[in-house]
Amino acid sequence: MNKAQLVAAMAEKAEMTKKDAEKALAAFEEVITTSLQKGEKIQLVGFGTFEVVARPERTGINPQTKQTITIQASKTPKFKPGKALKDAINE
Repeated sequence: MNKAQLVAAMAEKAEMTKKDAEKALAAFEEVITTSLQKGEKIQLVGFGTFEVVARPERTGINPQTKQTITIQASKTPKFKPGKALKDAINE
């Protein structure tokens, strides 16, 4: 499912226009992104948790040259599904 299909499904399910559904999805994305940038954790009970995980600096190997390289430390978003979502998928 791509973004356009998601917007259409949201609009149908919530009985709203596609334009309103697109605004709601954009607002959701913006709030999640802003909160994660601040280092906050977003917990949607039954659905899942969005959080930022710090990855430490580490060494790796360039597969083309076989040289050892240093991979910089970084932060990455992580989603952990909730029990209700897992149960719904495994039915």
